[in-house]
Amino acid sequence: MARKRNTESSDTSLTFRERFAALRNLPAFFRQIWQTSPSLTLLNLFLRLLRSAVPTASLYVGKLIVDEVIRLANIHSSDLTHLWILIAIEFGLAIGSDLLSRGISLSESLLGDWYAHQTSVRLMQHAATLDLAQFENPTFYDKLERARQQTAGRTQLLTQTFSQIQDFLTIASLAVGLISFAPWLLLLLLVAVIPSFLGELHFNAKSYSLLYGWTPQRRELDYYRYLGASDDTAKEIKLFGLSDFLINRYRTLSEQYFQENRKLAVERAGWGSLLLAIGTVGYYSAYGYMIFQTVQGRVTLGDLTFLAGSFRQVRSLLEGILGRFNSISQGALYLKDLFEFFEIQPQIVSPLQPRSFPSPIQQGFVFENVGFKYPNSEKWAVRNLSFILKAGEKLALVGENGAGKTTLVKLLGRLYDPDEGQILLDGYPLKDYNLEELRQHIGVIFQDYLRFQFSAGDNIAVGDILERENRSALEKAAEHSLADQVIAGLPQQYDQPLGRRFSGGVELSGGQWQKVALARAYLREADLLILDEPTSALDARAEYEVFQRFAELTKGKTAVLISHRFSTVRMADRILVLEGGKVLEIGTHQELLLQKGRYAELFELQAEGYR
Repeated sequence: MARKRNTESSDTSLTFRERFAALRNLPAFFRQIWQTSPSLTLLNLFLRLLRSAVPTASLYVGKLIVDEVIRLANIHSSDLTHLWILIAIEFGLAIGSDLLSRGISLSESLLGDWYAHQTSVRLMQHAATLDLAQFENPTFYDKLERARQQTAGRTQLLTQTFSQIQDFLTIASLAVGLISFAPWLLLLLLVAVIPSFLGELHFNAKSYSLLYGWTPQRRELDYYRYLGASDDTAKEIKLFGLSDFLINRYRTLSEQYFQENRKLAVERAGWGSLLLAIGTVGYYSAYGYMIFQTVQGRVTLGDLTFLAGSFRQVRSLLEGILGRFNSISQGALYLKDLFEFFEIQPQIVSPLQPRSFPSPIQQGFVFENVGFKYPNSEKWAVRNLSFILKAGEKLALVGENGAGKTTLVKLLGRLYDPDEGQILLDGYPLKDYNLEELRQHIGVIFQDYLRFQFSAGDNIAVGDILERENRSALEKAAEHSLADQVIAGLPQQYDQPLGRRFSGGVELSGGQWQKVALARAYLREADLLILDEPTSALDARAEYEVFQRFAELTKGKTAVLISHRFSTVRMADRILVLEGGKVLEIGTHQELLLQKGRYAELFELQAEGYR
């Protein structure tokens, strides 16, 4: 829902010391830039070095031109050779300046784009190593969102920092002339521009604080935008008449953000105008002094042109440097978000000397007094869970929603580790095995499987992406799950894009999608096959056919099946009944019926519906 943000943290602007401390992120940033492309980095710096000398050279040639024009006018000479040479040099500097600027822009654009590409890849790679629990944590998602925002915006920070270097070199060359004329002019410049700099520093800090504090709400706004304008949600939004409800929530939250942002923007504009006026007064004071010196004959008109131009450019460059420092320090603060994300480490990892997965499984899985709570939850999802999943056994899990069935599956795949007890595989703790190898030997299809907007072949291939080019393996998996009949009816068959997100895509029915998803499990040919409500979208005949094949194809393999349909469940070797995260009953279908316990009660209730 649209909630009021927590202003406690976001209203506290960062101190100047913290902003200066953020500059410590820049060395790591530039190491990444250098690693992206040493040649482009060196080329950009070299072009900027040349470009930094152009303003001083242009002003000095302009001074020579003015003095030459005055000299020729005084002596009434018609020999303009030297004048034309000076004009040609100035023209060459103008052309050269433009070419250098274009070269700088091109090299920076390529370098920035390539850095954004590599950073995005690194972000995806790092995210792939993190735990499922971290993805289910809102604080983690805020960090991930801020990190994502940094992958595309770092070209600006690169440009700004390199521009600082270039402008410092230009100021150094221009300052030589000003110092020889009147050293105190540089001091006047600093006094004039520092108030504006401090003002920008203050408001940039408040701007960062506002953006940082509103990260959860901006994610919420993105969610409302998605719900209000998506092909995935359009059907229910229309049928339930939710458009006005969603729009009102979006409008309320976005107007809160607008009001806070407007207040900050108005303050910034007002103070910025006042502080800039101080700099303007300083500039015209110095300019008036230069004119006075020229009128007194102490400097030539050409010198006035050079000094006034130098003073104007140094003032502009100083304002740019100080103003850019604000942006750089702000960018460095945002870099912290990116680096902090890369510092997040997974908790579920392989041991230093992992055991190899036993293929085939010899004994099976043993749950010993297993207990688990989801992060930030006080409720036990499962507790005191003890049972054996024998090698080659088909075990069905039965229980009401929230009984712990899917949690048990996640524990088997080490998407989570137990908080209590342990899970053994062939006599050794699950934690002792190589994590990647363990997951390679487990095939899982969850009820909320992903409908990838890929081709039909690629949708099956995600079960074992190494088999993507193996068409015969894809066809075999599709045949086992009955997806071959679905694909045969598609215009491009295995090359047919599925879903409506991209042009040319074909949408499937729920049952058709489910058959495609089931093919992923068969493609993997895993030692442990887990199906979580795999036939919920299938009709009775299709469900019967799927499980007949399932029984045949999993002979000799270990399998776990979750289903609310007892016609399916009774096909398992044993049935485990869960209630409140604990084992209530376990046995064969006949044994549980004879016990006349919860399983028998649920079976009779479901059977009654068919009578």
